[in-house]
Amino acid sequence: MNNFTVVVDACVLYPAPLRSLVMCLTLEGLFRARWTDRIHDEWIRNVIADREDITREQMERVRSLMDQHAPDALVAGYESLIDGLQLPDPDDRHVLAAAIHGRADLILTFNLKDFPSSIISSFGIEAQHPDQFLLNQLSLDESKVLTALKRQRELLKNPPKKSLEFLEILERQQLPLSVAELRRFADVI
Repeated sequence: MNNFTVVVDACVLYPAPLRSLVMCLTLEGLFRARWTDRIHDEWIRNVIADREDITREQMERVRSLMDQHAPDALVAGYESLIDGLQLPDPDDRHVLAAAIHGRADLILTFNLKDFPSSIISSFGIEAQHPDQFLLNQLSLDESKVLTALKRQRELLKNPPKKSLEFLEILERQQLPLSVAELRRFADVI
C-alpha cells in the first residue's frame, strides 16, 4: 500500500462514478484514501436529497463497504482541531482538521478556493482537483491506473459500458484533461 495519503472531500464522493474511481484507485494501492463519518454524512445527505429512488439504507451499505475495503480510511479524533482552523468557508474546516489529524498529503476536492494553499501548505497539505489528481496518478503508475479504470468499467453491468462510453462518463465528472489522455488507452480500459 502506498503511504501517500489523500482525504477525499464529499464533493468527490458524490457523484457515484467519482466515488467508484476513488475506490478502484485506492484498491489498486495507488494511495491511501481517508474520510470521516462527517464527510460520509455530507455526501450521503446530498445523494438522498437529489435522488428520490435511493434510500438511506442503500447509501449506508455503500458507506460500510467503503470503510471495509479501504483499510484505515476512517479518520476519527480530529474534532478538537476544527475550531482553531481558519478557511474561507468555515464549514470546510472539518476536512482540513481530518487531513491534519490523518497525516494527509492532499485534500482531493473540486472546491480549491475553499482550501487556499497559503493556509493549508503550512500543514504540509495540498488541495488538488480530481482531474489533475488523476493525471498525476497516471504519470506515476500508468499500469495500475489503467488496471483500476478497467476494473471500474467492468463493474458497470446495468448496462455494461464499452471503453469509450466509460470515458464519456468520466468526462462528465469534470475530468476532461484526464479523459483526453486516457483516450490513448481505450483499448486496454
